[in-house]
Amino acid sequence: MSALQLVQGDTGPQVKATLTRSDTGNAVDLTTASSVTMHFREKFTSTVLFSNTNSSNADDQGNGIAIFVFTSGQLNIGSGEYEAEIEIVFNDGTRETVFETIDFTLREDFS
Repeated sequence: MSALQLVQGDTGPQVKATLTRSDTGNAVDLTTASSVTMHFREKFTSTVLFSNTNSSNADDQGNGIAIFVFTSGQLNIGSGEYEAEIEIVFNDGTRETVFETIDFTLREDFS
């Protein structure tokens, strides 16, 4: 997957991810999760800059769809390469982290 492209200071970008089981190809039922979170950091570092929670509706969650919205100030960071991971915590306490990370390229705004 190629890197998703973002612009510094923007507050409207969203990431839509469809989570499926690798063994069956079936959607992960996110309605049974207490939290679905995207953790965002600069590439080749270990410090999480911020975390966004899933904002998809129940119908989408039943189909494994998670939506993460960047909020004001989150992209007021230096241009460069970033990555994110998605973590699911189910109601029974089971924690699963998606192995594949999401790559981002952040460029400077013109103004």
